[in-house]
Amino acid sequence: STQMAACCLSPGCHIASCSQKGVPSQTGERMPQTPPFAAMFDSSGYTRNLYQSKEDNCGGLYYHENNLLSGSLEALIQHLVPNVDYYPDRTYIFTFLLSSRLFVHPYELMAKVCHLCIEQQRLSEPGLDKNRIRKIAPKILQLLTEWTETFPYDFRDERMMRNLKELAQRIASGDEMYRKNVQQLLQNLIRKLATVSQYEEVLAKINATSTDRLTVLKTKPQSIQRDIITVCNDPYALAQQLTHIELERLNYIGPEEFVQAFVQKDPLDNDKSCYGDRKKTRNLEAYVEWFNRLSYLVATEICMPVKKKHRARVIEYFIDVARECFNIGNFNSLMAIISGMNMSPVSRLKKTWAKVKTAKFDILEHQMDPSSNFYNYRTALRGAAQRSLTAHSNREKIVIPFFSLLIKDIYFLNEGCANRLPNGHVNFEKFWELAKQVSEFMTWKQVECPFERDRKILQYLLTVPVFSDDALYLASYESESPENHIEKDRWKTLR
Repeated sequence: STQMAACCLSPGCHIASCSQKGVPSQTGERMPQTPPFAAMFDSSGYTRNLYQSKEDNCGGLYYHENNLLSGSLEALIQHLVPNVDYYPDRTYIFTFLLSSRLFVHPYELMAKVCHLCIEQQRLSEPGLDKNRIRKIAPKILQLLTEWTETFPYDFRDERMMRNLKELAQRIASGDEMYRKNVQQLLQNLIRKLATVSQYEEVLAKINATSTDRLTVLKTKPQSIQRDIITVCNDPYALAQQLTHIELERLNYIGPEEFVQAFVQKDPLDNDKSCYGDRKKTRNLEAYVEWFNRLSYLVATEICMPVKKKHRARVIEYFIDVARECFNIGNFNSLMAIISGMNMSPVSRLKKTWAKVKTAKFDILEHQMDPSSNFYNYRTALRGAAQRSLTAHSNREKIVIPFFSLLIKDIYFLNEGCANRLPNGHVNFEKFWELAKQVSEFMTWKQVECPFERDRKILQYLLTVPVFSDDALYLASYESESPENHIEKDRWKTLR
């Protein structure tokens, strides 16, 4: 059982570290600095004056007032590749690596980038000039560093790894002084991929053992003597442990999963979908499953007690937990708790609710009210995001968005705009917007949880059996009998 909770006990692996772990330049010129994600996009979604270093309004790229609006896929790939006088802006790197997978497999992109680097810098020539290598190697290494740090999951593909190693070896063999940097880059990447595999194994174990609570009640009633309040009677402590789970699961979602969720056929590609292996969104899916689990856990805990006053106490307890989640900036747990309380097996318990002081609950419901496209929630989220930017402590940095809404926003942005313009160009304006939304998420997922872990509570939250829909209705009717024909019929069937 300790192994199961290990998922929440493994050290967080920070996938896209904002710090500049770039390669020190050997020639005295400064390497492009890597700004933190929060600073990457200005309010309009474009970074101004990015492209001063490469005047290029022809060559298949179209600009307006220094903003790259569109380009042919080939020109955009070329724009990603550094040369002796040029290094692509970091916002461009992030935006293109994020969105290019709608048109080309990451491994095909990697192959093209490697090919261009080798051809243009003549890295395949036998008598390779060390000076030339010293001018270009730091830049190529920097590009590979940004790719492996921000999109490490791309490298779970053997073909990606092969290309990466080949290009890295060429640089290292051209000049001994880069060997260490290359090794460092590969070690960091391999460590990250090992951590994510471990995390996925633990998730699979947890899912394999999660049984329906009703089955357990019938077979081993004594094993469910505990309820949430006996495990953790302090709503603040529970909110903090929920925040642990949220931040850990958020941290494992790769930015590309948002785009891969929407991959369709590329219109210029008649036969093959760009992503035949669509199942590259498993961490995103695991996070959505966690939200559902939490909602069902809340409903289960409320419907289980036999006595009305106990049920009312559990409801009030969860209202306090939800309030504390709101104060922490954990909107995802907050929403899961509210939706658990609004499930019909819970909301039909009129006599129970009559015993609850609901004023606090009404305030929370108002905050998460879906009308006007979740206006109140979006205002609260903006407030939390602002607070996070100026925060001095990790506690103030926490922003955990209501995740299904974030996915929905990205989905509508994707649906509302074409990926390609009528002339076949890639619609880069759309991808700036997409990258802007995802980069905000990248900032939030890097926050380390400031609260102490409590294994016992984490274990309970992640592994205790919860009721299915039917079991919830059954428990609900047994607590407060059916009120109309529909409910009576349903109760009969269930029994």
